[in-house]
Amino acid sequence: MGGNLGDLEAAFRDAIDGLRSHLEVLRIAPLFRSSPISPIPQPAYLNTALLAETRLDPWQLLGLAKALEVAAGRARTVRFGSRPLDIDLLLFDDLEIQSPELQIPHSRLRQRRFFLAPLAELAAGLTIPPDSKTVAELLSALGDEQQIEEIGWSRDPLR
Repeated sequence: MGGNLGDLEAAFRDAIDGLRSHLEVLRIAPLFRSSPISPIPQPAYLNTALLAETRLDPWQLLGLAKALEVAAGRARTVRFGSRPLDIDLLLFDDLEIQSPELQIPHSRLRQRRFFLAPLAELAAGLTIPPDSKTVAELLSALGDEQQIEEIGWSRDPLR
């Protein structure tokens, strides 16, 4: 999850509540503040990650994520623009899906510190298809071009 507009912790907590109606949230990463990767000047982002179990298939989960984004006020007007909520599916078991609507593993997972740092807090040893590199290995291989810092939650996101 990420966003850079409005009360982000509240938006994340609302989204987590919406997700919990369809999946079991096992763990939630701390919040991280990250610099934007965009040609458009904009505020810093907050990011986190969830580890969960679900009976939904990846397409159903994607639909739920997009509905939660809209409920949070997201309007897809400018590519790489600011947003109140962005929910990305990074991984789904060991599936590999490549379609115009859904890429699993996420197409930029290996290049984005704001994906990997929260994910490493949850499962640093998790292997990523297709080459089975771990989250920790991918994170350590990244350069320092994107600034990111752990800031934590002001209150428990599951309350």
